[in-house]
Amino acid sequence: MIDPKIEDSWKKILFDEFQKPYFISLKSFLVDEKKNHTVYPKGANIFAAFDNTPFENVKVVILGQDPYHGANQAHGLAFSVNDGIPHPPSLKNIFKELQDDMGCDIPKSGNLTQWAKEGVFLINTVLSVRANEANSHKNMGWEIFTDAVIRILSYQKENLVFILWGSPAAAKASLIDASKHLILKAPHPSPLSSYRGFFGSKPFSKTNEYLIGHGIKPIKWCI
Repeated sequence: MIDPKIEDSWKKILFDEFQKPYFISLKSFLVDEKKNHTVYPKGANIFAAFDNTPFENVKVVILGQDPYHGANQAHGLAFSVNDGIPHPPSLKNIFKELQDDMGCDIPKSGNLTQWAKEGVFLINTVLSVRANEANSHKNMGWEIFTDAVIRILSYQKENLVFILWGSPAAAKASLIDASKHLILKAPHPSPLSSYRGFFGSKPFSKTNEYLIGHGIKPIKWCI
């Protein structure tokens, strides 16, 4: 039986998922990978998005791709970096849009844990990566797991906001019931695509307008 260290509400909901053959295979892959390579984030942080945002607290889902692959960057929250680490280019653009949209000062730290505590579920589609090799854990099983998480959130909850940046994230819209949730799509905040419509998309104010309209406490985006 696989019994990962993950926040209790999520453990109950995902317990059956952890016992499926693909997840058992994924766990074996990670054990072997760690014997031969450095893997990010640290094992204790792989489920940080779940640990910081219990199921009942989720209001917003921001979907990333895979963790940062540089030393000390990734800590289990999509787009977030540890304190003291320079802001990666995509995060710089997220903060720029945050400033333009909500009037927030650019945060000194790129650590988004405060958003997670507010109910923003910062989940990557792949939850681990080999050091210095982007997408190196792609197609090893994580996508099956995170697709299941998105489906569960869509099915079991109401009035969530799903923020999907970039084509891979936008493709996940098919997993979400648009009749009871808000889906916000925009180009990825990467410098390669941010000027195609990410800037000016106002995801933060649109999210809060929707939450308030459904009697839900808005997110304190300024950190």
